[in-house]
Amino acid sequence: MIFDVHTHTNLSSCSVNNIHEMIDIANHIGLDGICITDHQTMDIRNDIKEGPQENGVVVIIGMEYDTPGGDFLLFGPYEHISTDMDAGSLLNHVGVTGGIAIAAHPFRTDRPVNDRFLGKGLTTVIESINGRNSDIENVKADKWNKKYKLAGVGGSDAHTPGELGTVVTRFSMPIHSRGDFIYALKNDTYHPEWRVRQESALSS
Repeated sequence: MIFDVHTHTNLSSCSVNNIHEMIDIANHIGLDGICITDHQTMDIRNDIKEGPQENGVVVIIGMEYDTPGGDFLLFGPYEHISTDMDAGSLLNHVGVTGGIAIAAHPFRTDRPVNDRFLGKGLTTVIESINGRNSDIENVKADKWNKKYKLAGVGGSDAHTPGELGTVVTRFSMPIHSRGDFIYALKNDTYHPEWRVRQESALSS
């Protein structure tokens, strides 16, 4: 299954994406699913039912959690999580609550991820390709993958409709729920990839 694991709706102040438009676009460009990872909130759950939509696209709700020690894509029971934790406290919390934290765009100049969290095994998945990263930032992230033997995902980090699906993660197992997604991240074989959008599909 092909998922864009890092996207934002207009609940993030930096994004203009409408959730219903995103679901339609995802279907037209051949995605099996999208993960909604708005900054510090999972409130999109009030606008959309998580899981398979009428057109077959699976919506998984997570969160991009911003800390001074880096940003993390969280998936788990975090609808009411405190939003003022530091990176270490956050990752420990995720570890004991059965969720998963992905180190997001770890080499961004603002709030880069501290690699001590990787060395301690507090997060085992890294966003090794981010659609808004520079080439150098993605290359550095991939080197971390190899150094720490991490699993790598890819996400567009879409803030506009045209960015959706430009970077994806390809999973080998079926995913229909948040629980499936977390299980896949912890157990499946998957890989990130760049993807050329078929714009002609959007006008058909």
